Amino acid sequence: MKSDISIKMARCKGCGICVAFCPKQVLALDELGKVRVVNGEACIACGQCELRCPDFAIFVDRVKEAAK
Repeated sequence: MKSDISIKMARCKGCGICVAFCPKQVLALDELGKVRVVNGEACIACGQCELRCPDFAIFVDRVKEAAK
């Protein structure tokens, strides 16, 4: 399963909780202290970043891959 991660930058306060809970190190804080996707291909759509974000700034859209 693939995912599309959306980040509402205006809501992000840069707490880093999402970065800490991501099991695949998909997210990182940038030089401004805001979260960004650095390894989107590794995302397993577990939703931990979305669930843990206290500011509701991250949304994980799960996309099923077409059967081959």
